[in-house]
Amino acid sequence: MSETIVVQRPSGPAKQLMLLLHGVGATPQGLVPLGQRLAHEFPQAMVVSVQAPHASDLGQGYQWFSVRGITEEDRPARVAEAMPAFVAMVHDWQRQSGVGPEATALIGFSQGAIMSLEATQRPELLAGRVVALSGRFAALPQTPHPHTTLHLVHGKSDAVIHYGYTVTGAEHLISLGADVTADVIPFLGHEINDGVLDTVMERLLGHLPKRYWEEVQRAAEAGESAAE
Repeated sequence: MSETIVVQRPSGPAKQLMLLLHGVGATPQGLVPLGQRLAHEFPQAMVVSVQAPHASDLGQGYQWFSVRGITEEDRPARVAEAMPAFVAMVHDWQRQSGVGPEATALIGFSQGAIMSLEATQRPELLAGRVVALSGRFAALPQTPHPHTTLHLVHGKSDAVIHYGYTVTGAEHLISLGADVTADVIPFLGHEINDGVLDTVMERLLGHLPKRYWEEVQRAAEAGESAAE
């Protein structure tokens, strides 16, 4: 029987919390290779591959919400119904790890990415980083949290969730002033391969969140004003 897998628990206090969220009909084991790569790059992080709460009604694995008979119109309602349990799960791991929202990363694939992206639409800060792999918003976002950085990664050959949802979502987020990156990988299907792993690490290690740039700019402007 599948269950949540703690890929890495640091020997000392955890500095970061990374929660991996699988897709519909899958299990936490499928994201362990991603978790192992994260553990290698972030040795002080608690890395957890979380099992979705419901047995999948597709016949195998688990799900965050049912996709049986799903439509564009009712998808947001299904995600909203599943969201309280999702948020409670994140809060529970934050309590267990002693890590706050600012140092929490939600890294979701497919349906796990949908849940992670939609969680950014809540008024309170749930995670400082969200990595959405082969995912989409249930509906275009309205209020991106200013302290959440979003990294969208999608395969151009994805036959399950079209990469156009990532492009449209990123363009809309940018128009709202959100901190977002978007990578569309040629010839990649609905999967996580080495190219995806490399892209995720590059974004997590190399992208300085927009809010930090803004803080530096404000400090510089304040220093200039004081010098005048």
